[in-house]
Amino acid sequence: MKIDRLIGILSVLLQEETVTAPELAERFEVSRRTINRDIDDLLYAGIPIRTTQGVGGGISIADGYKVDRTILTSKDMQMILAGLRSLDSISGSGYYGQLMEKLQVGSSDFVSGRDSILIDLSSWYKESLAPKIETIQDAIANRHLITFTYYGPKGESKRKIEPYYVVFKWSSWYVWGRCLARKDFRLFKLNRMDKVKETKTEFVARSVPVPDLSTERIFPGGIRVKALFAPEVKWRLVEEFGPECFNETKDGNLLFEREYTNEDNLISWILTFGDKAEILEPEDMREKFITTLKNIQTKYKGE
Repeated sequence: MKIDRLIGILSVLLQEETVTAPELAERFEVSRRTINRDIDDLLYAGIPIRTTQGVGGGISIADGYKVDRTILTSKDMQMILAGLRSLDSISGSGYYGQLMEKLQVGSSDFVSGRDSILIDLSSWYKESLAPKIETIQDAIANRHLITFTYYGPKGESKRKIEPYYVVFKWSSWYVWGRCLARKDFRLFKLNRMDKVKETKTEFVARSVPVPDLSTERIFPGGIRVKALFAPEVKWRLVEEFGPECFNETKDGNLLFEREYTNEDNLISWILTFGDKAEILEPEDMREKFITTLKNIQTKYKGE
């Protein structure tokens, strides 16, 4: 995109004393004529760019406009680079890697070679996530509607939304946008989205409410569950709910008490523990769990 190239050219000019048009053309894989137009656009935007002819000449920015890199400490730069690496781990374009290279040019004097924070946001779904994220980002930048098939607990549906934010939360990726069918803002999980397409239909950006990403808002309670777990699964309870979610009984078992969101999700979760868990309360959930176990047994009885 042109705006990305303009930002890239400006970044190079801020980092290097002088650069030639052919060098910029080669770096950004465009023609020299395109670079000349880009320089004109930067001039129109108020960037004080100078061009000089002859040996040692080239394109540069007036000294007074240069960024004083001392405002960024080594720790600041490590945080910036860690964030860029995390985004590059799910990017299919390599854009963030290129941006890291631009930031590191001429910065070796205050960026140490040792990385203290490494973040990898990729998952089993990296191959399918990267193109979805790129499509949604392009649609947000172009103010275009997107369409997709969405698979939810109530079945699949065709959706068309105004996209505003790509969100990473609870170890998953989401898009926050206004659903045209529901006439309201919704959070859609990317792994449940299929056939994501950017349309040519433009929309006028609204005053967008920032999504409430609090755990209480997205995963409200409602079921006060009490369950008993074997000590062998303590690590899972700590990982998923923290060390304060249970009390150890005299016989070493773990008494778990917690607000849970959904009956079906609760049953599915307890089943993942096999015979290492037992629902104690509420009584109706205990009965539903027993019914589920009987139905499972019936399915396998013939075998």
